[in-house]
Amino acid sequence: MLKPKIALACDHRGLQMKNALIDFLKNKKFEVIDCGTKSEDSCDYPDFMFQAAEKVAKKECHRAIGICYTGIGSAIAANKVRGVRAALVQNIEQARLSRAHNDSNMLILGAGFLPQEILFPLVDAWLKTPFDRGRHEIRVEKIRNYEKGNH
Repeated sequence: MLKPKIALACDHRGLQMKNALIDFLKNKKFEVIDCGTKSEDSCDYPDFMFQAAEKVAKKECHRAIGICYTGIGSAIAANKVRGVRAALVQNIEQARLSRAHNDSNMLILGAGFLPQEILFPLVDAWLKTPFDRGRHEIRVEKIRNYEKGNH
């Protein structure tokens, strides 16, 4: 059986968190695709978020995680990629709901605002929570249709 693939991306301020997640995800039997950055040198988050989001959009990875200091810019960038539903979350309940209600396929984290002690439980909840479908599927389909220009 193939290991599920997950893309990770960060800027220089999310590097430490990304590196911690690489080991965590590998221990969970994911194949990790590291889209960078790999240095603490100042860099531009869109360069890396677009790479990870494209991997999800092209179905090369089933999900992605992006990290920068606030998460805000990364979420904005990732959501420009058609087919990506990137959710900036700050707690476990938001992580669950982003999956259950919005079928998020990219998790965005703000390294400067997320307590380290909830990092792994939050990511674990996001990975394990299925999409609830039902009334939520109608809403997600409206987003997909808008992306396709059907509005």
